[in-house]
This record gives sequence, structure tokens and C-alpha cells, in this order.
Amino acid sequence: TGLGIPAADLPHIFDRFHRVADHKDKAAGTGLGLAVARALVEAHQGQIAVVSEVGVGSCFTVSLPCALTGEAPVLPQLEPAEFVATA
Repeated sequence: TGLGIPAADLPHIFDRFHRVADHKDKAAGTGLGLAVARALVEAHQGQIAVVSEVGVGSCFTVSLPCALTGEAPVLPQLEPAEFVATA
């Protein structure tokens, strides 16, 4: 759903603070949502992908591994500085 993402922006949409230039006046946001989503998915050894067409919308897919051993996986510790903007 949404406005769709131009192909030139797709490699950057998971970067912190990236916003599609054509959408800045049409959609509110800080450019952090997809970066946080990617960090959470990768912390669980998963993958996130997107298929998008301008004017049609975007479809995001999240794949997470299924642990069948009954043991809780040890997740990497993320540093708070990774998510804090510095000016």
C-alpha cells in the first residue's frame, strides 16, 4: 500500500533517516521506521524485503526463522547509539 517507492530509492529505504524526496510533502515521518524494522528483523536472524511500484504501492515481507530446539536463541546486544541521531 502507499505511494510506491522509486527504484532509485529502494537500496536506501532501510537507511536511518532516509526519506523519499518525492514523498516528503505527502507523508509524515522521520525516516526511522524501516531502519528500526530492519534492525529488529536482523536481530532475530530474519530477512526483510520490499517490492514496490510508484503509484501502486509497496509490499514488505518479513521472514523469521523458526527455532524447533526449544532453546531460546541468544540475540546480539544493540547499542543505543545506533538509533540516536547526533547533530
